[in-house]
Amino acid sequence: MIHIRPATAADLPVLLEFEQGIVAAERPFDNTLKEGVIHYYDLAALIAAEDAEVLVAEYASEIIGSGHVRIREAKPYQVFPKYAYLGFMYVVPDHRGKGVNRMIIEGLGAWALKQGIRELRLDVYADNATAIRAYEKFGFRQNLVEMRLPL
Repeated sequence: MIHIRPATAADLPVLLEFEQGIVAAERPFDNTLKEGVIHYYDLAALIAAEDAEVLVAEYASEIIGSGHVRIREAKPYQVFPKYAYLGFMYVVPDHRGKGVNRMIIEGLGAWALKQGIRELRLDVYADNATAIRAYEKFGFRQNLVEMRLPL
């Protein structure tokens, strides 16, 4: 049975491996990423933060997935003052397609609701059709496309 729980500092070695898995998966979509080991997140700070939650999925005492949510300030012209931003979504390859990501998102959404937050957001590369389909199945809808022009 898969168990979802808050991450702890003891989980950091595995979570840092997951972060590099995310980077590797995203490199084909972004030629501006530096070579070698890079870090998107300060995972230790996120685990300790009061305005964020990091969850892990465990199966047979092994961490098989992760995700985080953090509260962000909305733009002053938006109807809500804050929203919850999702990131660090990762599931080990052998457990993909088993609903692990869904369980993590549900847990993160429940945490956000307890904080009084009523909207979840995330970023996904426009060319990452697999991820877009997965998030759309969960109910996310595309909202804004970031564009860039190398000079």
